[in-house]
Amino acid sequence: MISMICHSTDHTFNNDLRSEGLTLVNFWATWCSPCRMLAPVLEDFDATRRDDVKIVKINVDENAETASFYGVMSLPTTILFKDGKPVNKQIGYMSQEALAGWVSANVNSTR
Repeated sequence: MISMICHSTDHTFNNDLRSEGLTLVNFWATWCSPCRMLAPVLEDFDATRRDDVKIVKINVDENAETASFYGVMSLPTTILFKDGKPVNKQIGYMSQEALAGWVSANVNSTR
């Protein structure tokens, strides 16, 4: 299955952020071990939740402006957006189960 994860930049972020529905944004860097561990979790999550959650990844070393705007200080940072607005932030590695539970809990609380 082909990954539909969007790799965003400072210039494309606002367009990449889905204006309706859920978008999970992962702030990462190549030198970050937990970020590298989270990458396959996001790919698996994308394969199972493709229709209802868009996944966007943004490299903070190459796109510091967006990371700064959202107050990203630690990596990996994952922010869940609903209808283009941030609803929750998670810092650090998450397992597939933890990620799915976090997204589900936030979907239910933002309806």
